[in-house]
Amino acid sequence: MIIPVKWSDEGVLMLDQRLLPTEEKWLTLKTYNDVAAGIKDMVVRGAPAIGVSAAYGIALGMKNFVGTNMVDFEDELDYMSEVLAKTRPTAVNLFWAIDRMKKTFAKAKEEGKNISEIKQVLIEDAKAIHDEDIESQRLIAKFGGELIENDSTVLTHCNAGALATGGVWGTALGVIRGAVDQGKKVSVIADETRPYLQGARLTAWELNQDDIPVTLITDNMSGHVMKKGRVQAVVVGSDRIAANGDVANKIGTYMVAVLAHRHNIPFYVAAPLSTVDLNCPTGDDIPIEERDRREITHVKDVQLAPEGIGVSNYGFDVTPNELVTAIITEKGVARAPYTESLRKQFEE
Repeated sequence: MIIPVKWSDEGVLMLDQRLLPTEEKWLTLKTYNDVAAGIKDMVVRGAPAIGVSAAYGIALGMKNFVGTNMVDFEDELDYMSEVLAKTRPTAVNLFWAIDRMKKTFAKAKEEGKNISEIKQVLIEDAKAIHDEDIESQRLIAKFGGELIENDSTVLTHCNAGALATGGVWGTALGVIRGAVDQGKKVSVIADETRPYLQGARLTAWELNQDDIPVTLITDNMSGHVMKKGRVQAVVVGSDRIAANGDVANKIGTYMVAVLAHRHNIPFYVAAPLSTVDLNCPTGDDIPIEERDRREITHVKDVQLAPEGIGVSNYGFDVTPNELVTAIITEKGVARAPYTESLRKQFEE
């Protein structure tokens, strides 16, 4: 059972995903700044996992507060929230978790709890966010698994597995695990996912751990395998879903969606409702993170490209809703028109 981030008395524990699959190393992060760096530097990645990590970062930072003044305590919460919010701008779960922790603080303060009591309340709510994420994944796996046909091959892009969430199931890989749990025979084609190679390093590693057959391909091979009839469904995760069903996910997802549409292959998105941003009308309003150019020009310390060239390294792209067959959340399967179906899930 893979759980990439954990709470402990010593600090927040993170499985260093930068080292997978060749080395499994756990880091003990002892301050909220350490947690922020872990998120920013992709020790942990994936929108749900980032949300859980941010909640733990706030709980850890408030636990470490040594003052006795409630005003200073609240100021510290606001400051660390700003630090954490700057780490990964596209992943909406980050902001959702920070906002929830701040509301938990405000409620505890309103109830007259003292600083020591509020610290414990924040720790317990961070743990609750983690537990709720795992339960959401279980339900996504159940609903999504029902959409996958027996004896089929599913293509996925990036890593939306247990490593990208609070652990156990995952979102896109949760759908695959759900289908397998339902007794279906399922195999997977994993895009390598340049430039950070999450598909090659993480998705293939996870599926191999679970003995689910997986074939690794280069990103520019997706159209070919679809044309040859080797893909029966595409399932991806998301870092933010707009109110109209436009989906931000790892760069290259849009290309896969276009290819799936061309070959009449269903394109499913699996994500918890915390990834849906009803305050974001369309994908045009989603901020797209740009990352270090070295991710493209180098593989680790090996330089691949000449010095002095221009480099664009967008971390995400947006798939328009008309290319999305369905969005799978813990509340069920939403279909177009998404402005209605997604909002309805929030109201249930």
